[in-house]
Amino acid sequence: MKRGLFTIIGVTAGAVGAVALAPVALTMAGFTSAGIAAGSLGASMMSSAAIANGGGVAVGSLVALLQSAGAAGLSAGAAAAVASVGGAAGAVIGGAADLFSHSRSPPSLEEEDDGNEEEEEIEMLFLESKDLVPK
Repeated sequence: MKRGLFTIIGVTAGAVGAVALAPVALTMAGFTSAGIAAGSLGASMMSSAAIANGGGVAVGSLVALLQSAGAAGLSAGAAAAVASVGGAAGAVIGGAADLFSHSRSPPSLEEEDDGNEEEEEIEMLFLESKDLVPK
């Protein structure tokens, strides 16, 4: 298998998977289209943000951005950011898989070429000459 194939697969799967699963993760965290769900992680984050800001949630804060994405879906910019993070995570996992798969398999003929053609030719001639010598 070609080197880097798992990395390419990892980047693609990570980017697509992150964008596809972001709405599910937002809903599970409590950022729904109807507002922040009571007793959820989102409610806890909103409470902490409100306490830190004197009773309100600041515009542009993480809680505000997550609630906006939970209510209206990901904007193009947010989707690009999520895809970038997912792609980076996929690259790390795919790169590790590439490294592991190539460290355990024997090298291919393309990878065995170390540039010592002259030494290899001499060795082949020596082995062939051994067959010609009577025993």
